[in-house]
Amino acid sequence: MSEPATPSPGPAELHRRARLSPWFRLGLLVVLLAAAAAAVLALRPERMLAEGWPQLSGGAAVVLFSAAYGLCTAAFVPRPILNIAAGALFGAPAGTAAAVVGTVLGSAASFGLGRLLGQEALRPLLRGRWLKAADRQLSRHAFRSMMAVRLFPGVPFAAANYCAAVSRMRWTPFLLATALGSAPATAAYVIAGSHATAPTSPAFLGATAFIAVTGLAAVIVAWRKKGLSRRLSRS
Repeated sequence: MSEPATPSPGPAELHRRARLSPWFRLGLLVVLLAAAAAAVLALRPERMLAEGWPQLSGGAAVVLFSAAYGLCTAAFVPRPILNIAAGALFGAPAGTAAAVVGTVLGSAASFGLGRLLGQEALRPLLRGRWLKAADRQLSRHAFRSMMAVRLFPGVPFAAANYCAAVSRMRWTPFLLATALGSAPATAAYVIAGSHATAPTSPAFLGATAFIAVTGLAAVIVAWRKKGLSRRLSRS
């Protein structure tokens, strides 16, 4: 006897499958990120954090700032601006703590969105030699790789979050490396912000010197890697 034919899915089932498809979720991620970027351009939340902060004090203000910091970084607000605002509002110790916590929160939000909405659709596209090598490095050596990315000032913060989300990196090494690797540069910007009214103070000069030296090192490393890649492509 022949087996009964499987009934074709109805419109409701087809709609449900489309909503759960990897490409639908990737499209949703793109829409969310575009909306976040548009909101940043229209509302300027970094200005609110620096100028229009609610009249709170103590731990409540630090916690609220950390949460707002995380949302802003997930919406592509540049972290240096937020770090300087943290230093101006809370001083170096509390400002650094608030900025680092906000950095981890924003990274977690971006990583979670990328993992939930983008990973399944984007992983099949990792076919090039360089893409496969980067994915293998991030997946097998998660903590070490992310630590290097966070310490290197030339890597865009949001791009690193979403690239890590597409890889097979686990949550724990990602968040731990983010907290430890972003702390030095974050602290430098916070210290500069806390001493902005005294630009000749040793703390301000030391913080700005650290930022300048690490930025110059990033340019040199990027330039040398670009030259190396050109030589390899010609050989």
